[in-house]
Amino acid sequence: MKIKFIYLPLSLLILVFLTVAAIDADKGNEPRKTNKDIIKFSHELHSEVTDCASCHTNVASSIKLNDRLLPEKDVCATCHDVEDTDNCQMCHYEDVFEPLIQTKSSLIFNHSFHINEQEMECAACHKGLDGVDYGFESASVNPPMSSCITCHNNKSVAVNDCEVCHISTVNLIPDDHQQVGFFKAHKFKATAMDSNCEMCHDNSFCEACHVSTTMMTETNTESDFYVPYSPHKFTDNTKMQQITRVHDLNYRFSHGIDANTKSAECQTCHQVETFCAECHNNGGGDYALEGAMPASHTKPNFVTIGVGTGGGQHAILAKRDIESCSSCHDLQGADPNCVLCHVDNDGVKGTNPKTHVSGFMNGSDGDWHSDFNSVCYSCHTDANARPDGIKGVGFCGYCHN
Repeated sequence: MKIKFIYLPLSLLILVFLTVAAIDADKGNEPRKTNKDIIKFSHELHSEVTDCASCHTNVASSIKLNDRLLPEKDVCATCHDVEDTDNCQMCHYEDVFEPLIQTKSSLIFNHSFHINEQEMECAACHKGLDGVDYGFESASVNPPMSSCITCHNNKSVAVNDCEVCHISTVNLIPDDHQQVGFFKAHKFKATAMDSNCEMCHDNSFCEACHVSTTMMTETNTESDFYVPYSPHKFTDNTKMQQITRVHDLNYRFSHGIDANTKSAECQTCHQVETFCAECHNNGGGDYALEGAMPASHTKPNFVTIGVGTGGGQHAILAKRDIESCSSCHDLQGADPNCVLCHVDNDGVKGTNPKTHVSGFMNGSDGDWHSDFNSVCYSCHTDANARPDGIKGVGFCGYCHN
C-alpha cells in the first residue's frame, strides 16, 4: 500500500510534465509572424512608381541598424489617401492594425555614411526587391558577406576585421561550416570555382593545419604537430581553434597503410625525397642500401635474376612510377642505383637484364654516335662502347651487325 501511495503522485507528476512539454512543443512549431500577416504590400509594384528613399525616409540619416527604418503611416500618406476609410482594405487586413515588425540586428552598420559619404545606391546592397512583394522573400535583401567583401577586403576601400561589423564574434561561423563532415569535405569547397574562403581566411590560415615537420623523434613537443579543429578554446569570448597535431602519436607505426593508398595526400605536406629518407635511412649512407625497406621490397620474387625472368615485381613498379623509386635509389646524385644490375659490360646480347624493348632506337641517329657523355654509356661500358666504336662489335653490334 505504501508503494501505491508513492507511485500514484509520481505518475500524475510525470503526466503533467509531459502535457506541458507537448503544449510548449506545439507553440514552438507555430509559424513565425511576418509583415505579410500585417499589411498588403508589394515592393515590385512600388519600385515602378517611386524610389527606396521616398518610403524609407529615416535610412539616409540612420547611423545604426536598430533605428526605426520601416515606413510609417505619415510616409504612406504622401501618396495614399489614408483618410478614405472605405479604401482601407487595399492595404490593411480586417481588424489588423499592428505596427510593422522590424527584426533586431546584431550588426554594426551606418546607412548615413554609406549613402551620404560613399554615395552608394540602395540597390547596390539590397538586391532583388524589385521582383518580390515582401522584403524577406528576396534571398539577397540582406547583403551576403560576398557582397560586402567587394569593399571590405583590406585592399580596395575598407577593412574586413570581423568586429567592425559584428557586435559579437562568438560562434561566427557560416552555416555550411557547421554541417556534419564539413572538415572532411572542405577541400572541395575551397577548390570550387566560386569559393570565397578569402572573405574570412587569409593566405596563412591554411598553414595552421596543413603544415608538417621534418620527422618524428623523441625530442618533438606538442607544438611540432598539428591536428585540425581540436580541441576548441575561447579567446576574448571568441571561439578559436587550437591545433595540436596532424597525426595520432602512434602514426609512425601505421603510416605505411596511408602511404600506399594516399601518396598524393602525403605529398601535399611532405617532400618524398627528403621526408621519407629521414627515417628510412638508419645508417646515414646510401638510401638504397641501408635503412628500413618498404613492405613491397620484402615479398618473394620482388627481384628475379636472369634473362627472360621479367625482373619480378620491382620491374613492374619501376615501369609504373620510376620517380618514386628514385626518391630512395639515387646514390646522392650520381648514376642511378639501377646500374648496379642493369649494366652491359661485355657487349654480348642476351647476357644482361632486359631494359629496352626489342629494336629500341634501332635506326635512330642518337647522341651515342657523337657524345662520349651520352646517357647510354652509363650502362653500356664494354671496351667498344664509344662514338668511334667498331661496327658489329660489342655495343655497336646491337644495331650494326
